[in-house]
Amino acid sequence: MLDIHRLKIFVKVAELKSFSKAAHACFLTQPTVSQHVAALEEYFGLRLLDRMGREICLTRAGKILFEYAKQIDRLSEEAVQSLDLYKGQKGGRFEIAASTIPGEYILPDVLGRFKEEYPALRCTIHISDTDEAISCLEHRRVDLAIVGAKIKADGLKFTRFMDDELVLIVPSGHRWKKRKTVSITDLLTEPFVMRESGSGTRMVLGKRLRDMNIKPESLNISTVVGSTTAVKEAVRSGLGISLVSKYSVAKDAEHGLLHVLKVRDIPFERPFYIVTDRRTLSPVCNAFIQYLKIKKICIDHKIC
Repeated sequence: MLDIHRLKIFVKVAELKSFSKAAHACFLTQPTVSQHVAALEEYFGLRLLDRMGREICLTRAGKILFEYAKQIDRLSEEAVQSLDLYKGQKGGRFEIAASTIPGEYILPDVLGRFKEEYPALRCTIHISDTDEAISCLEHRRVDLAIVGAKIKADGLKFTRFMDDELVLIVPSGHRWKKRKTVSITDLLTEPFVMRESGSGTRMVLGKRLRDMNIKPESLNISTVVGSTTAVKEAVRSGLGISLVSKYSVAKDAEHGLLHVLKVRDIPFERPFYIVTDRRTLSPVCNAFIQYLKIKKICIDHKIC
């Protein structure tokens, strides 16, 4: 008999292209994962995976099974969720790919409140930049994505659900510490700490500057880092100034670790988007999306 659990493990190996990564994701040992895949190959009498150097690739037979295995995994999860609902147990499982700000500063609180309605919920948040989050959704490694920038991608639907604002941060002892606003000219004169290519924050900043006929290259970029946390640490260390989400800096401003200002005459508001593809989502995943839309999540941080 075909083992659904083995199919789930096979899907994870195919998605991650690694036995060791799949073992870590499934909370199993690497030999156990290898045994499950070998058992599937014996069951079908076909080779399903090939090793290409350090990476795992699907054979032609493996590609066929992979598509069916994903559908079986989704349907089995839907069956469990539907029966849980029938028994009065609100639960289920889904995975989210989120860019840094939603993933670190918004979703944990929102999921905590959603879990009060769905106590048996199991959710995994994969945090990366916007480009990587979208890529995870396109490759169906996750059920949905939450990002801070809209990009061109075939077959994806971007639904706006809340707004953010980029604010300027400087060290607490900076010469602007008593100011509430600065001009765009002021912004261009200071060393600037920039997020890496692919981040939603960098995309928004670049677009706003271009809208003002200012080349992003005009910024005096001193440092490029890979996360909002690293941006704040770099600014605190005196490496420059930067623009970050108001949600990410609220506590730093409250405790006097950073000084927050606004840039005059340039609107740095941006929306956050729920991103989905053409798949039929599980009941609990749909319920979470509706929760985000209906609740119109707003977090009021008085930082400026």
